[in-house]
Amino acid sequence: MSLIQEIRKRRTFGIISHPDAGKTTLTEKLLLFGGAIQEAGAVKSNKIKKGATSDFMEIERQRGISVATSVLAFNYKDKKINILDTPGHKDFAEDTFRTLTAVDSVIVVIDVAKGVEEQTEKLVEVCRMRNIPMIVFINKLDREGKDAFDLLDEVEQKLGLTVTPLSFPIGMGYDFKGIYNIWEKNINLFSGERKTTVSDTIKFEDVNDPKLNDIIGETAADTLREELELVYEVYPAFEKEAYLKGTLQPVFFGSALNNFGVRELLDCFVEIAPNPRPKDSDTREVLPTEDKFSGFVFKIHANMDPKHRDRLAFVKVVSGEFKRNTPYLHVRSDKKLKFSSPNAFFAEKKEIVDVSYPGDIVGLHDTGNFKIGDTLTEGEVMQYKGIPSFSPEHFRYINNADPMKAKQLQKGIDQLMDEGVAQLFTLELNGRKVIGTVGALQYEVIQYRLEHEYGAKCTYENLNVHKACWVAVEDENNEEFKEFKRVKQKFLAKDKYGQLVFLADSMFSLQMTQQKYPSIQFHFTSEF
Repeated sequence: MSLIQEIRKRRTFGIISHPDAGKTTLTEKLLLFGGAIQEAGAVKSNKIKKGATSDFMEIERQRGISVATSVLAFNYKDKKINILDTPGHKDFAEDTFRTLTAVDSVIVVIDVAKGVEEQTEKLVEVCRMRNIPMIVFINKLDREGKDAFDLLDEVEQKLGLTVTPLSFPIGMGYDFKGIYNIWEKNINLFSGERKTTVSDTIKFEDVNDPKLNDIIGETAADTLREELELVYEVYPAFEKEAYLKGTLQPVFFGSALNNFGVRELLDCFVEIAPNPRPKDSDTREVLPTEDKFSGFVFKIHANMDPKHRDRLAFVKVVSGEFKRNTPYLHVRSDKKLKFSSPNAFFAEKKEIVDVSYPGDIVGLHDTGNFKIGDTLTEGEVMQYKGIPSFSPEHFRYINNADPMKAKQLQKGIDQLMDEGVAQLFTLELNGRKVIGTVGALQYEVIQYRLEHEYGAKCTYENLNVHKACWVAVEDENNEEFKEFKRVKQKFLAKDKYGQLVFLADSMFSLQMTQQKYPSIQFHFTSEF
């Protein structure tokens, strides 16, 4: 099969939402419909149920939340689908932001009862900035929730989207009877006592057909006709071009837990979602159809298998073919590397692949060569853009709680920081180590993983820092910079890569410093 045919087969997308909207459950059901798993797991923290396939870290199973992005792939209707299930919890947002650099489209999951929540707003804003095509899936229709039109208004107003429903619920919560599929012009009914099974799909070209009354009852049929009339009048007709440009967002209704509306979403997604898209580098735009391979690291996961202490770098293939045992240029270090066992993923299951194509995610075993944002090419010197480290918002000193395990602690911190879950700063004044994170829950995860994966114990001490800023100056020998280093000595640190960082203790002190030293630039992301 030619490169172009392989590219047309690929669909790489991320699933984003506020915690608890049902994102991981939807991922499970997509895998189930794709025939990739036989039994879907539930994200509940009890020991009897089968755990979710995409939550494979021990702490995720205990808490019932996702803390790391996981990659899953399956084939459906002759298409190769790559899903990136992201954490919804705001303390892990940085992982999610970086994952959004590796997807070509996104499914946004919204809880029918809670509507649009804060974390969803932030993530959708990132997608809008990058013009990523989005499909909205309104979940948990088997529960009492907001009116469908109110929800659509909320999505338009709060998220700034232009929506068009491609399916519509018949009743909701207690009265939920099924879904009218506008995209395929058919009806799916809920049957069974507990409303957990889907009966046959009934083809319905015309909702004014009197047979509809016999199937769902007169009242429900009349209501559906009125609502669909409103839908056709109020919302724009679906246009694939507008969706691909990121200016129109189709909406589906369903209940992932009960497998309802998921197949409709998947069928439509496979048809309309974009193939792998071009990506900007610092020198030019790279097209997926180019012959030469290029790709970038968007995530590093230490200890995929704690028994083997292995680190995997997740690489998104942007152009050309990635081949096993072929030397590629690691642009940042200017070294040629070759990989004997590149992996394709299925949650924690991995298999070795010989060739990967644009849109695919490849796992490379890493001995410490990679950092997030690194670019691999066949020789061209370029760097893919838009994968920064953000300025952390929480800071704590980290102390060793077991002096006999100093080496293990050092190694553990080193590897976990490479994953980008947090950032390590070493104070210039006394060499003490400070960990900065975007969310406070990260400290618990780090402590848990250090103990269970590296056998090291740590304690934390609070540190009053408002913001970390990366410092840049044109001439390091100028007097102003020397004075800044002398006066602010106790607030200066180096990050893991030796860049100078200013730890401002308050907003006021940061503003005063900026005014006092105009020749020095202070940046809130590491990519400047």
